[in-house]
Amino acid sequence: MSTPQLVVHRDKELMAQAASARLITKIVDAQASRGYASVVLTGGRNGNGLLAALAAAPARDAIDWGRLDLWWGDERFLPEGDPERNVTQAREALLDSVPLDPKRVHPMPASDGPYGADVEAAAEGYAEELMRAAGPENHAAVPTFDVLMLGVGPDTHVASLFPELPAVRETDRTVVGVHGAPKPPPTRVTLTLPAIRAAREVWLLAAGEDKAEAVAIALSGAGEIQAPAAGARGRSRTLWLLDASAASQLPRSLYPPASP
Repeated sequence: MSTPQLVVHRDKELMAQAASARLITKIVDAQASRGYASVVLTGGRNGNGLLAALAAAPARDAIDWGRLDLWWGDERFLPEGDPERNVTQAREALLDSVPLDPKRVHPMPASDGPYGADVEAAAEGYAEELMRAAGPENHAAVPTFDVLMLGVGPDTHVASLFPELPAVRETDRTVVGVHGAPKPPPTRVTLTLPAIRAAREVWLLAAGEDKAEAVAIALSGAGEIQAPAAGARGRSRTLWLLDASAASQLPRSLYPPASP
């Protein structure tokens, strides 16, 4: 797996704008080389901030939105349209304003969807959808995502992989149901670390002083069971996109002086 790289921005607004510009470039490059791009979205304030910045960026029109596959790293297991669902927030921030192909948008199941309230069945269904989208060239049970984005929680959780809980220990399945999450709502669906590590690039987003300790722990050599963010790595690149507050507990030697 790739060694983490860091980019530290002055504040969360600049971080969101720079990350959105970086994502546009990645998508356009993938579409130019292969005809399509595959991205995994994240929720939370930093994930939604990036999507809002992308919606406001004039360069967004460089993307061929009809040739973009969208997946999610995790989801709150709530009814369709619930304002707390990541897909609901993503639609509001960006997705409803761009010409996506609905068949290429893959939200995780809702609690009133085809699997009803059975979160394990919902997780299995999403795993099967990922497997159907994976080609022989992917060498995995999920597509080789171009970019997989993750927000980092104050407890070092990523997606809905919380420290010490069963989901972060999963080594075989690509998607699991989560019960008893310490952050509400307690029931969720999440990609596992094996699925996350199938991505070409994994981007971890963190802004704000409340994320500083988690960032320092995850980048200090902590184990992934205790600090799930430490186990989130991409095949070719692992990129931590931070603002100065989130990086405030890191030794300056960890990131380049030229970081904006």
